[in-house]
Amino acid sequence: MSQGYDKYVGIDVAKESLDVSGLTADSPSQFENTAAGRAKLLSLLPQAGACLLVAEATGGYERELVAEVVAAGHHIAVVNPRQVRDFAKAIGLLAKTDRIDAGAIARFGEATRPTPQGFSEQQEQLRELIVRRRQLVDHRTAEKNRCEQAHSTLVRNSVRKSIEGIDKDLKRIDRAIIQLVESNDDWRGRYERLKSVPGVGAQTAATLMAELPELGRLNRQQVAALVGVAPFNRDSGQFRGRRTIWGGRATVRSGLYMAALSAKKHNPVIRAFAARLLAKGKPPKVVLTACMRKLLVILNAMLRSDEMWGPRLATLAP
Repeated sequence: MSQGYDKYVGIDVAKESLDVSGLTADSPSQFENTAAGRAKLLSLLPQAGACLLVAEATGGYERELVAEVVAAGHHIAVVNPRQVRDFAKAIGLLAKTDRIDAGAIARFGEATRPTPQGFSEQQEQLRELIVRRRQLVDHRTAEKNRCEQAHSTLVRNSVRKSIEGIDKDLKRIDRAIIQLVESNDDWRGRYERLKSVPGVGAQTAATLMAELPELGRLNRQQVAALVGVAPFNRDSGQFRGRRTIWGGRATVRSGLYMAALSAKKHNPVIRAFAARLLAKGKPPKVVLTACMRKLLVILNAMLRSDEMWGPRLATLAP
Protein backbone atom coordinates (compact mmCIF):
# COMPACT_ATOMS: atom_id res chain seq x y z
CA MET A 1 0.00 0.00 0.00
CA SER A 2 2.94 2.29 0.63
CA GLN A 3 4.46 1.59 -2.83
CA GLY A 4 3.72 3.00 -6.25
CA TYR A 5 2.66 6.56 -5.44
CA ASP A 6 3.04 9.16 -8.18
CA LYS A 7 3.51 11.99 -5.72
CA TYR A 8 4.48 12.59 -2.09
CA VAL A 9 2.94 15.61 -0.42
CA GLY A 10 4.56 16.92 2.76
CA ILE A 11 2.40 18.82 5.26
CA ASP A 12 3.79 20.82 8.17
CA VAL A 13 0.88 21.02 10.62
CA ALA A 14 0.44 23.94 13.00
CA LYS A 15 -2.48 24.97 15.17
CA GLU A 16 -3.81 27.49 12.65
CA SER A 17 -2.12 26.61 9.36
CA LEU A 18 -0.97 23.84 7.03
CA ASP A 19 2.19 24.41 5.00
CA VAL A 20 2.22 22.07 2.03
CA SER A 21 4.92 20.92 -0.38
CA GLY A 22 4.45 18.63 -3.38
CA LEU A 23 1.35 20.07 -5.06
CA THR A 24 1.40 21.58 -8.55
CA ALA A 25 3.48 24.72 -9.08
CA ASP A 26 0.43 27.00 -9.33
CA SER A 27 -1.18 25.65 -6.15
CA PRO A 28 -1.00 27.59 -2.87
CA SER A 29 1.60 26.40 -0.36
CA GLN A 30 -0.33 27.30 2.78
CA PHE A 31 -3.88 26.56 3.93
CA GLU A 32 -5.79 27.37 7.07
CA ASN A 33 -6.08 24.47 9.49
CA THR A 34 -9.86 24.74 9.43
CA ALA A 35 -12.59 22.65 7.81
CA ALA A 36 -12.66 25.05 4.83
CA GLY A 37 -8.88 25.12 4.51
CA ARG A 38 -8.56 21.36 4.65
CA ALA A 39 -11.37 20.95 2.10
CA LYS A 40 -9.50 23.28 -0.26
CA LEU A 41 -6.34 21.23 0.15
CA LEU A 42 -8.20 17.98 -0.56
CA SER A 43 -9.70 19.48 -3.72
CA LEU A 44 -6.21 20.07 -5.12
CA LEU A 45 -4.96 16.53 -4.60
CA PRO A 46 -4.79 14.03 -7.47
CA GLN A 47 -7.17 11.10 -7.53
CA ALA A 48 -7.35 9.00 -4.37
CA GLY A 49 -4.49 6.54 -4.08
CA ALA A 50 -2.21 8.37 -6.50
CA CYS A 51 -0.33 10.27 -3.82
CA LEU A 52 0.76 9.80 -0.23
CA LEU A 53 0.34 12.67 2.18
CA VAL A 54 2.95 12.76 4.93
CA ALA A 55 2.53 14.81 8.11
CA GLU A 56 4.41 14.99 11.38
CA ALA A 57 2.81 14.01 14.67
CA THR A 58 2.02 17.26 16.46
CA GLY A 59 0.23 16.09 19.59
CA GLY A 60 -3.27 16.40 18.16
CA TYR A 61 -3.31 19.25 15.65
CA GLU A 62 -3.09 16.70 12.83
CA ARG A 63 -6.11 14.69 14.01
CA GLU A 64 -8.81 16.43 11.94
CA LEU A 65 -6.58 16.40 8.87
CA VAL A 66 -5.98 12.66 9.15
CA ALA A 67 -9.69 11.95 9.68
CA GLU A 68 -10.78 14.01 6.66
CA VAL A 69 -8.02 12.70 4.38
CA VAL A 70 -8.90 9.07 5.16
CA ALA A 71 -12.64 9.77 4.81
CA ALA A 72 -11.97 11.19 1.34
CA GLY A 73 -10.19 7.99 0.30
CA HIS A 74 -6.66 9.42 0.22
CA HIS A 75 -3.63 7.93 1.95
CA ILE A 76 -1.76 9.67 4.75
CA ALA A 77 1.13 8.69 7.01
CA VAL A 78 1.92 10.41 10.31
CA VAL A 79 5.65 10.28 11.04
CA ASN A 80 8.00 11.02 13.93
CA PRO A 81 9.20 14.68 13.85
CA ARG A 82 12.63 13.72 15.19
CA GLN A 83 13.19 11.34 12.29
CA VAL A 84 12.22 14.03 9.78
CA ARG A 85 14.57 16.54 11.41
CA ASP A 86 17.44 14.05 11.39
CA PHE A 87 16.71 13.37 7.71
CA ALA A 88 16.70 17.10 6.92
CA LYS A 89 20.09 17.56 8.58
CA ALA A 90 21.45 14.54 6.71
CA ILE A 91 20.54 16.07 3.33
CA GLY A 92 21.89 19.50 4.30
CA LEU A 93 18.66 21.31 5.20
CA LEU A 94 19.90 23.15 8.27
CA ALA A 95 17.52 26.11 8.07
CA LYS A 96 14.10 25.61 9.62
CA THR A 97 10.87 27.31 8.56
CA ASP A 98 7.39 25.90 8.08
CA ARG A 99 7.81 25.91 4.29
CA ILE A 100 11.24 24.25 4.48
CA ASP A 101 9.85 21.68 6.93
CA ALA A 102 7.02 20.81 4.52
CA GLY A 103 9.56 20.20 1.76
CA ALA A 104 11.68 18.05 4.06
CA ILE A 105 8.63 16.00 5.08
CA ALA A 106 7.77 15.37 1.41
CA ARG A 107 11.34 14.27 0.63
CA PHE A 108 11.39 12.12 3.76
CA GLY A 109 8.17 10.42 2.62
CA GLU A 110 9.55 9.74 -0.85
CA ALA A 111 12.80 8.33 0.56
CA THR A 112 11.35 6.16 3.33
CA ARG A 113 7.85 5.41 1.99
CA PRO A 114 6.09 5.22 5.38
CA THR A 115 3.03 3.03 5.76
CA PRO A 116 -0.26 4.97 5.50
CA GLN A 117 -2.65 4.70 8.40
CA GLY A 118 -6.37 4.46 8.88
CA PHE A 119 -8.52 6.48 11.24
CA SER A 120 -11.14 5.32 13.69
CA GLU A 121 -13.14 7.74 15.82
CA GLN A 122 -13.56 5.03 18.49
CA GLN A 123 -9.82 4.33 18.47
CA GLU A 124 -9.11 8.01 18.95
CA GLN A 125 -11.63 8.23 21.80
CA LEU A 126 -10.00 5.28 23.55
CA ARG A 127 -6.55 6.80 23.09
CA GLU A 128 -7.72 10.10 24.57
CA LEU A 129 -9.20 8.35 27.59
CA ILE A 130 -5.99 6.40 28.17
CA VAL A 131 -3.88 9.56 27.87
CA ARG A 132 -6.15 11.43 30.28
CA ARG A 133 -6.00 8.57 32.78
CA ARG A 134 -2.20 8.64 32.66
CA GLN A 135 -2.23 12.41 33.23
CA LEU A 136 -4.50 12.02 36.25
CA VAL A 137 -2.32 9.28 37.75
CA ASP A 138 0.79 11.46 37.34
CA HIS A 139 -1.05 14.42 38.88
CA ARG A 140 -2.22 12.30 41.84
CA THR A 141 1.34 11.11 42.47
CA ALA A 142 2.56 14.71 42.50
CA GLU A 143 -0.22 15.75 44.88
CA LYS A 144 0.58 12.87 47.26
CA ASN A 145 4.21 13.99 47.33
CA ARG A 146 3.10 17.54 48.13
CA CYS A 147 0.85 16.29 50.92
CA GLU A 148 3.74 14.44 52.56
CA GLN A 149 5.92 17.55 52.47
CA ALA A 150 3.28 20.07 53.58
CA HIS A 151 3.42 21.41 57.16
CA SER A 152 0.39 23.69 56.94
CA THR A 153 -2.91 22.06 57.89
CA LEU A 154 -4.69 24.23 55.35
CA VAL A 155 -2.35 23.12 52.57
CA ARG A 156 -2.66 19.44 53.53
CA ASN A 157 -6.45 19.65 53.52
CA SER A 158 -6.39 21.40 50.15
CA VAL A 159 -4.14 18.72 48.66
CA ARG A 160 -6.29 15.92 50.11
CA LYS A 161 -9.39 17.42 48.52
CA SER A 162 -7.52 17.58 45.23
CA ILE A 163 -6.56 13.90 45.55
CA GLU A 164 -10.17 12.96 46.30
CA GLY A 165 -11.30 14.82 43.16
CA ILE A 166 -8.65 13.05 41.08
CA ASP A 167 -9.75 9.66 42.44
CA LYS A 168 -13.35 10.40 41.42
CA ASP A 169 -12.22 11.43 37.94
CA LEU A 170 -10.16 8.25 37.63
CA LYS A 171 -13.19 6.11 38.47
CA ARG A 172 -15.23 7.92 35.80
CA ILE A 173 -12.43 7.50 33.24
CA ASP A 174 -12.07 3.80 34.07
CA ARG A 175 -15.81 3.24 33.62
CA ALA A 176 -15.74 5.09 30.30
CA ILE A 177 -12.82 2.96 29.07
CA ILE A 178 -14.60 -0.29 29.94
CA GLN A 179 -17.87 0.89 28.36
CA LEU A 180 -16.08 1.92 25.15
CA VAL A 181 -14.18 -1.37 24.89
CA GLU A 182 -17.30 -3.44 25.52
CA SER A 183 -19.30 -1.48 22.93
CA ASN A 184 -17.18 -3.02 20.16
CA ASP A 185 -17.40 -6.78 19.61
CA ASP A 186 -13.88 -7.07 18.15
CA TRP A 187 -12.37 -4.94 20.89
CA ARG A 188 -14.15 -6.91 23.61
CA GLY A 189 -12.64 -10.16 22.35
CA ARG A 190 -9.14 -8.70 22.07
CA TYR A 191 -9.47 -7.13 25.50
CA GLU A 192 -10.46 -10.42 27.15
CA ARG A 193 -7.63 -12.31 25.45
CA LEU A 194 -5.07 -9.78 26.64
CA LYS A 195 -6.40 -9.85 30.21
CA SER A 196 -6.26 -13.65 30.28
CA VAL A 197 -2.45 -13.46 30.51
CA PRO A 198 -1.21 -13.50 34.13
CA GLY A 199 0.45 -10.15 34.78
CA VAL A 200 -1.61 -8.16 32.28
CA GLY A 201 -4.27 -6.09 34.02
CA ALA A 202 -7.23 -4.18 32.69
CA GLN A 203 -5.41 -0.89 32.25
CA THR A 204 -2.40 -2.48 30.52
CA ALA A 205 -4.76 -4.27 28.14
CA ALA A 206 -6.62 -1.03 27.39
CA THR A 207 -3.34 0.84 26.86
CA LEU A 208 -2.16 -1.78 24.36
CA MET A 209 -5.43 -1.57 22.46
CA ALA A 210 -5.37 2.23 22.37
CA GLU A 211 -1.72 2.89 21.63
CA LEU A 212 -0.64 -0.30 19.85
CA PRO A 213 -3.48 -1.14 17.43
CA GLU A 214 -0.92 -2.98 15.27
CA LEU A 215 -0.65 -5.71 17.93
CA GLY A 216 -1.57 -9.04 16.37
CA ARG A 217 -1.01 -7.77 12.83
CA LEU A 218 2.82 -7.79 12.77
CA ASN A 219 5.46 -10.47 13.24
CA ARG A 220 7.40 -10.63 16.49
CA GLN A 221 10.44 -8.74 15.20
CA GLN A 222 8.32 -5.92 13.82
CA VAL A 223 6.19 -5.47 16.95
CA ALA A 224 9.26 -5.55 19.23
CA ALA A 225 10.96 -2.86 17.15
CA LEU A 226 7.78 -0.78 17.01
CA VAL A 227 7.45 -0.74 20.80
CA GLY A 228 11.18 -0.28 21.36
CA VAL A 229 12.11 -3.51 23.13
CA ALA A 230 14.16 -5.03 20.31
CA PRO A 231 17.94 -5.06 21.01
CA PHE A 232 20.06 -3.30 18.40
CA ASN A 233 23.74 -4.04 17.71
CA ARG A 234 26.43 -1.42 18.32
CA ASP A 235 29.39 -2.90 16.46
CA SER A 236 32.11 -1.15 14.48
CA GLY A 237 35.28 -2.76 13.16
CA GLN A 238 36.79 -4.81 15.98
CA PHE A 239 34.52 -3.16 18.55
CA ARG A 240 31.56 -5.17 19.80
CA GLY A 241 29.23 -3.03 21.86
CA ARG A 242 26.46 -4.06 24.18
CA ARG A 243 23.06 -4.47 22.54
CA THR A 244 20.59 -1.83 23.63
CA ILE A 245 16.95 -1.00 23.07
CA TRP A 246 16.16 2.35 21.49
CA GLY A 247 13.21 4.38 20.25
CA GLY A 248 9.70 2.98 20.03
CA ARG A 249 6.51 3.93 21.86
CA ALA A 250 7.41 4.98 25.38
CA THR A 251 3.86 4.86 26.74
CA VAL A 252 3.39 1.27 25.59
CA ARG A 253 6.80 0.36 26.96
CA SER A 254 5.89 1.81 30.37
CA GLY A 255 2.77 -0.34 30.50
CA LEU A 256 4.75 -3.43 29.50
CA TYR A 257 7.32 -2.65 32.19
CA MET A 258 4.71 -2.81 34.95
CA ALA A 259 3.12 -5.90 33.41
CA ALA A 260 6.50 -7.66 33.21
CA LEU A 261 7.19 -6.91 36.88
CA SER A 262 3.91 -8.56 37.78
CA ALA A 263 4.38 -11.42 35.31
CA LYS A 264 7.79 -12.29 36.81
CA LYS A 265 5.95 -13.16 40.02
CA HIS A 266 2.61 -14.51 38.82
CA ASN A 267 3.09 -15.80 35.26
CA PRO A 268 4.73 -19.27 35.23
CA VAL A 269 6.12 -18.82 31.70
CA ILE A 270 7.70 -15.43 32.34
CA ARG A 271 8.88 -16.48 35.81
CA ALA A 272 10.70 -19.52 34.42
CA PHE A 273 12.11 -17.47 31.53
CA ALA A 274 13.48 -14.85 33.94
CA ALA A 275 14.98 -17.54 36.18
CA ARG A 276 16.86 -19.06 33.24
CA LEU A 277 18.34 -15.70 32.26
CA LEU A 278 19.35 -14.89 35.84
CA ALA A 279 21.02 -18.31 36.14
CA LYS A 280 23.12 -17.40 33.10
CA GLY A 281 24.34 -14.29 34.90
CA LYS A 282 22.30 -11.73 32.97
CA PRO A 283 21.90 -8.36 34.75
CA PRO A 284 18.45 -7.73 36.28
CA LYS A 285 17.67 -4.86 33.88
CA VAL A 286 18.51 -7.03 30.89
CA VAL A 287 16.30 -9.80 32.30
CA LEU A 288 13.36 -7.45 32.80
CA THR A 289 13.71 -6.05 29.27
CA ALA A 290 13.80 -9.58 27.89
CA CYS A 291 10.66 -10.39 29.91
CA MET A 292 8.93 -7.36 28.40
CA ARG A 293 9.83 -8.56 24.93
CA LYS A 294 8.76 -12.15 25.69
CA LEU A 295 5.43 -10.92 27.06
CA LEU A 296 4.87 -8.71 24.02
CA VAL A 297 5.63 -11.58 21.64
CA ILE A 298 3.13 -13.79 23.49
CA LEU A 299 0.42 -11.12 23.37
CA ASN A 300 1.05 -10.55 19.68
CA ALA A 301 0.82 -14.28 18.92
CA MET A 302 -2.41 -14.61 20.92
CA LEU A 303 -4.13 -11.86 18.96
CA ARG A 304 -2.85 -13.19 15.64
CA SER A 305 -4.26 -16.65 16.34
CA ASP A 306 -7.35 -15.53 18.29
CA GLU A 307 -6.56 -17.66 21.33
CA MET A 308 -6.62 -17.22 25.08
CA TRP A 309 -3.68 -17.72 27.40
CA GLY A 310 -2.37 -21.31 27.44
CA PRO A 311 0.76 -23.45 28.03
CA ARG A 312 1.58 -23.61 24.29
CA LEU A 313 2.69 -20.00 24.41
CA ALA A 314 5.66 -20.91 26.58
CA THR A 315 7.48 -22.24 23.49
CA LEU A 316 7.46 -18.88 21.69
CA ALA A 317 10.88 -17.28 21.30
CA PRO A 318 11.26 -13.78 22.82
